[in-house]
Amino acid sequence: MRIRHLVGLAAACALLSLGAQPASATNTNAATTKVIYGFPGDAGGEYPDTDLVVDSAGSLYGTTVLGGTGSTGTVFVLKRHNGGWQHKVLYSFTGGADGGQPYGGVTLDAHGHLFGTTVVGGSFSGCPEDGCGVVYELSKSSGQWVETPIHDFVGTDGSGPGAGLTIGPRGDLFGMTPTGGANGLGVIYRLHHQRDGSWKFTVIHDFTGGADGATGSSGRLLPDDSGNLYGVATVGGANGKGVAFELSPKRSGGWRLTPLYAFNGQPDAGLPYGALSFGPDGALYGTTYYDGEFGLGSVYRLALVGGVWTEEVLYSFVGGTDGSSSISNVLFDQAGNLYGTTSEGGDPTCGCGVIFELSPGPGGTWSESIVHSFAGAPDGASAYNGMIAASNGVFYGATVHGGGDDEGAVYRFTP
Repeated sequence: MRIRHLVGLAAACALLSLGAQPASATNTNAATTKVIYGFPGDAGGEYPDTDLVVDSAGSLYGTTVLGGTGSTGTVFVLKRHNGGWQHKVLYSFTGGADGGQPYGGVTLDAHGHLFGTTVVGGSFSGCPEDGCGVVYELSKSSGQWVETPIHDFVGTDGSGPGAGLTIGPRGDLFGMTPTGGANGLGVIYRLHHQRDGSWKFTVIHDFTGGADGATGSSGRLLPDDSGNLYGVATVGGANGKGVAFELSPKRSGGWRLTPLYAFNGQPDAGLPYGALSFGPDGALYGTTYYDGEFGLGSVYRLALVGGVWTEEVLYSFVGGTDGSSSISNVLFDQAGNLYGTTSEGGDPTCGCGVIFELSPGPGGTWSESIVHSFAGAPDGASAYNGMIAASNGVFYGATVHGGGDDEGAVYRFTP
């Protein structure tokens, strides 16, 4: 289960019933995967539906949706210790004014502060399921981590934020919600840090369900060096299958959303949930949960050609041991190979998802291989999130189940 945030996913997709296709990929890669921490549940946290971030010391930060002393989620850190990893809960949510059920992980700023969102809680009681959610800041005070809500959602300005935040070039925070806003279809918002230390919240786009799409994805926005932001809306657009867009600041103030590509659905890509990533060629890469040739998800590339954004499906998942239903961002190694995860498929006894690799070949072709199939506890299970790269070229990720107690795991992947 994905608790509250799957409500947005289900509403967007109508949760189609899809059959698995025969697998065609094989594991030919010498990559290694190892679980470095399994969550214990209860006060130690459980269900880490989280992106991870890494600091300069190599410590990993993330969130769990459940567990903690308040049973509504935690923010945690994993630090290297005596050749292994030491877990510490930095904050346990209560589900009240401080928020609850934090999805998507945290964002680390240059001063060591952590920022994130929760899909429920807050001071406003007008939303279903115990509040509309909050944006929060975690900062150290006298050696202790202190949580401060910096925005309470009230529905008309968005609700149920389940995506991580993005820090812009001026220190502003940007995020999306899957629901709420003027049209009930989600928003894109900005938080600007004021001189007095407060944060000013502004909705910079209300999704309409038209050409701009609807339902902000669970993947965080992607910034470029010019201050533009790139993202996806899961549904809507010209074909009702989601939209990739660019958000750029206007000289006169405000922001302009420009649809870059409207997904067409099967056999084209459709219904994207994961974040966009820049490839070494400057193009945008991402995954979709459904559609592709077999209706089980895809990996796609968006490139600007002659002033027009064009899309290419690099790979369509075929289900079975090949994996299916990706919610992942993708990332690249130094050789230009692309990696990501799927939430389902893989090991036939588990169907817990895979880590896949796409390798570029001659003539713009790509070949896919499965480099790890999650097998369930004590291995990882249900890879709802993608991975991050540490400075040593090692990747890290989290799964919402698996680990020794089957309450979720953090793993290391070495390409």
